Amino acid sequence: MRAVRQCTRSACDRAAVATLTYVYADSTAVLGPLSSSAEPHAYDLCEVHAERLTVPRGWDVVRLATEFVAAPPSDDDLVALANAVREASRSTPQASPPAHRPGPTDPAPVTHRLPEPSADGEIGRRGHLRVLQGESE
Repeated sequence: MRAVRQCTRSACDRAAVATLTYVYADSTAVLGPLSSSAEPHAYDLCEVHAERLTVPRGWDVVRLATEFVAAPPSDDDLVALANAVREASRSTPQASPPAHRPGPTDPAPVTHRLPEPSADGEIGRRGHLRVLQGESE
């Protein structure tokens, strides 16, 4: 399910309704309707912060919209919500067994040993990351 994007301003938890981008070469800030997807070099702003936007002296502001309204839920949002509810209702939580407290007759706990390192020092992989054997002190 697609979550509602929030305002990128610090400590603001309101829903974003506008997207702010900068054109540094032209010293221009462009404020428009909320973009369809989050971009790394754009800032999503709530209505309050979009209306209060100020820019450095000498910069221009291009406002592509004067009124900002939150986007209504799309069909994709409603379908995703219905699927999430359906999936949650199918899976029933299993009762966990009571915790076992070790007694005097229980065997000693098994400790995990690292595999032997290969020639280049690799002892494991997880995706594209490698685990390397560290230096012993």
